[in-house]
Parts: sequence; structure tokens; C-alpha cells
Amino acid sequence: MTEMTFWDHLDVLRRVLFRVIGVWVVLAIVFFIAMPHIFDKVILAPCHNDFVFYSLLHKIGEWLHLSGDFFNQDFEVKLININLASQFFIHISTAFWMSVVVSVPYLLYEIWLFVKPGLYKSEQKGVQKALALGTTMFFLGVLLGYFMVYPLTLRFLFTYELSSQIENQLSLTSYIDNFMMLILMMGLVFELPLVTWLLSLMGLVTKDFLRKYRRHAIVLIFIVAAVITPTGDPFTLTVVSIPLCLLYELSILLIKDKKRDENHEEEDWDVYPQP
Repeated sequence: MTEMTFWDHLDVLRRVLFRVIGVWVVLAIVFFIAMPHIFDKVILAPCHNDFVFYSLLHKIGEWLHLSGDFFNQDFEVKLININLASQFFIHISTAFWMSVVVSVPYLLYEIWLFVKPGLYKSEQKGVQKALALGTTMFFLGVLLGYFMVYPLTLRFLFTYELSSQIENQLSLTSYIDNFMMLILMMGLVFELPLVTWLLSLMGLVTKDFLRKYRRHAIVLIFIVAAVITPTGDPFTLTVVSIPLCLLYELSILLIKDKKRDENHEEEDWDVYPQP
């Protein structure tokens, strides 16, 4: 097999980009056609009281005899549109972003095909695991953002009152901007174990370092959770913080123990001493 030149790699990369963009365009067209149904049944679902997470909150409230508004208050949001072209452009942009999110597995598969020829077999297994972990964690974050983080944020902010004389009205643009931002943010936040693992391979992060600063990390996690869901309700803060704390612990588990690896190397050196 002949060694590829820089221009050969550039040509392969160009074909990869064309295929990825082609998949994005096809998916965007499909989502554009199906968008009215998706908008009513999926995107606008958190606006209605029968949303699955709100129903769960009602059951928790009944079970634990909680009297807070989050657990027993009926919730309904009616969006308004104040710009003439907003609905048309949101139709297009939402179809595009949904195509990007759904095509993440294909994008990672194309990345795998591109880097595979330059890797040893032992490295290929590691990269495969990393891409599989990245895909799984991204979609777990997206699902958590859709079913829990965004509904909690929407419900708190929309029902928040500075004065009883002020009526809350939510614009379509504001709803979609926050919807996409929070869900994509949760998808990216769930890449923490993968990022930490890659940093450990570069020698920038160690297992001992993460253990040493665990308390600092937990405080930072709660601050991030408070920013993502700006609510004073301890239940909401806990619901968001616990998955992030678990991600931090998962990051520690994924990193190999450097001292143990060094001990194994020393044992191997003792077994096979140099002359």
C-alpha cells in the first residue's frame, strides 16, 4: 500500500465533508417536510401540562405529599410570534439543527474511517471505544436536556413573577433559542468523561488530580447546574447536579491508574532484566 501525500489526505477529507454535508441536507429536507408534526408533538410538548415529566412530578408530589407549585400546579404555555418572517426562518433553522444532532453517529463514523488507516490496531480499539462513548453520552445528555432540564427551566422562568401586574408572554424566537441552547449544552456537557479521558492520554489530567480536587469539582458542578437551571428549588438543582456528579466519577473510572501501570512496567522489567 503506497503512502498518501498531504494532497491525497486533503482530497479524502474533501470527499468526507461532501458526504457529511450531503447527509445534513437530506436530513434537513426530511425534517423540514415533517416539521409541523415534529413541532406540535415534540418541540412544543413541554408547553403542555400532559408532558411526561410534568406527569412524573405530579405523581412524586402525590406520593411524597408535596404542596409546591412544581408538583401540583397546572402548566400551559401559549407562544406568540411578533416578527413577520420568524416562523419561516425558525422552520428552516430547526430542521437544520435537528439534522445535525441526528447525524452525529454518521459524522463520528466518517471521522473513524478517515483516521483509521493511520492508526495501529491497538490504537483503533481505543478510538472505537472513544467514538462509541462520545455518541452514547451525547444522546444521553440530549435526552436529559429534553425530558428534564429544559422543562424545569421553562416551568420556573415562565411562572416566575416580579410583580402580579406583569403578564408573562413567551415569543416563539425566545422559546426556540433556549430550547436548542439548553439541549445542545446538555449533550456537550455529557462529553465530560470523553474529554477527560483524552486529556489523560495527553498527560494533562490524572486520576489522582481528579480525586484531589473532587470537592472543588462538586462545588463547580452545582454552580454550573444553577446557571443551566436558574431556580431556587432544591429539587430542580439536585436533579441536574446528580448526573453531572456521576459524570465526574465516571471520568475518574475511565482514567487508568498511572502508579499501577508504572508498577506493572517495573515488574515486567524485573522478569526480563537487561544484561
